[in-house]
Amino acid sequence: MFVRRPAARVVLLDGSGRIFMVNAEDPLDPYKPAWWEIPGGGIDWGEDSAEAAGRELVEETGIEDFEMGPVIWTQHVQFTFGGYFFDSIEKIHVAWCDGGEYHPRHLEALEAAAFLGARWWVLDDLLASDEPVLPTLLRDHLSPIVAGDLPGEPIDISPVPLD
Repeated sequence: MFVRRPAARVVLLDGSGRIFMVNAEDPLDPYKPAWWEIPGGGIDWGEDSAEAAGRELVEETGIEDFEMGPVIWTQHVQFTFGGYFFDSIEKIHVAWCDGGEYHPRHLEALEAAAFLGARWWVLDDLLASDEPVLPTLLRDHLSPIVAGDLPGEPIDISPVPLD
């Protein structure tokens, strides 16, 4: 099935500059390796990207006390997940919080089957890791965000399409 959708994601940082990432796998593709991703998902009708990012953040992490920031990145991605082919135009916000524990709620069945856990990553550990991450170019663009150097206009971090 083909799904074209606008989506919103969140780079969630705590006071120490750690980033919150969810560990996931494709429950219908045992050959695809697990990955770490920033929270996010589709924008519902009538929502703007900040509202959707906040809703997805609460649903996928359980963290409710945060300050939503601006869109820092955009990306156009195509991927398969759970038997669906997604064509997604994403707005990626930054948000800040005082930390929190992983207690997801209101997950869709496919998300509940896919999510393996979550953790706070120290920037240097994430940059040194070879674990797959989403967005694909997260490591290339994360350091200035953690340092508080937000772009004046959102940066397109779309991965280079395969030919």
